[in-house]
Amino acid sequence: MRTTTSIALTLLLASIAFTADAVDEGAWINLFDGETLFGWQTTGDASWTVDDGALVASEGSGGTIATTSQFQNFEFTASVRLKANCSSGILFRGSTDGHANENGSSVLWLREARDSESPWRAVRIVANGDDVTVTVDGKAARFEGGDRTLGRIALLYHHNNNARVALKDVRLRPLDLDPLFNGKNLKGWNIIPERASKFNVVDSAINITDGNGQIETGGVYKNFLAQLDIISNGKHLNSGVFFRGPVGVFWKGYESQVRNQWGRDDRTRPVDFGTGGNYGNQAARKVVSTDGEWFTKTIVANGNHAAVWINGYQVSDYTDTRPISRNADGKSGYVNEAGTIHLQGHDPTTDLSFKNINIQEYPE
Repeated sequence: MRTTTSIALTLLLASIAFTADAVDEGAWINLFDGETLFGWQTTGDASWTVDDGALVASEGSGGTIATTSQFQNFEFTASVRLKANCSSGILFRGSTDGHANENGSSVLWLREARDSESPWRAVRIVANGDDVTVTVDGKAARFEGGDRTLGRIALLYHHNNNARVALKDVRLRPLDLDPLFNGKNLKGWNIIPERASKFNVVDSAINITDGNGQIETGGVYKNFLAQLDIISNGKHLNSGVFFRGPVGVFWKGYESQVRNQWGRDDRTRPVDFGTGGNYGNQAARKVVSTDGEWFTKTIVANGNHAAVWINGYQVSDYTDTRPISRNADGKSGYVNEAGTIHLQGHDPTTDLSFKNINIQEYPE
């Protein structure tokens, strides 16, 4: 069955209604910074460039450009533009291995039927468990549904009729997050004993002073999307959000750095890996956050890949190709086991607060 407006959309599975009130909504992140291909990877021989704030392909026989990170339950919005008589598709919960019709990906197929390049079309995809809705320019659209529950966001390019496809304003926010902190007390968290840091709940946030020290979740997590709000209550303070740490073991796993400091009056020169950097492995490409101001950190960890956004801007994108670390030290090797998420008290100057700590677990 086909529905044709100015865009023709192909349906294999019917969409299912989604009720927004039934889920928790996380903070928005930008999947495309409007300037670079950071956080994206390509397949095929299509040539992808950034033109006037958009991802554009107009050459090559075909291919995809896909996020390096994978997403499970989310709301996604973007603007897409096709040349006349051309087709494309937006892959979600997708895989770039093999053909989209065969690898379980969900696809919104697009075709522009006008005689000239289309205006920008507003695409919205809401996927939460088995409930999926898709709209184009505010109208319900049909899509090809796959059986994957987790995957990449991708744009497809087919070289037909001198095709040109463009994508911009690419944003996503996670849905159906579980709280790790109740905002009232430290229930569900464990403090590593015999350390100097002090942990208290102040104004609905975990406040950490003095150090060194560590407070960790009671549960363990391997693959997930996590979001939390952080403030550094002093100048150039040092802390971190660790993940995949062995239970009760001090400062192990991977560390997502917290340090709002940069050199030469240039935020692209982070000091000590910078906030959002994967400590010991990859510096933040830009220090987005500022001392004395709340900021939101988003961490996506899946398999050997970890990415971090600060206030919606992706600052790190790390794939760990090293041998497995024998002592779960993310600075020395790949940590492949589930572990705690823990917050660091670094030294006697420490004074940071953490709140709105939520997680969406991914399947193994």
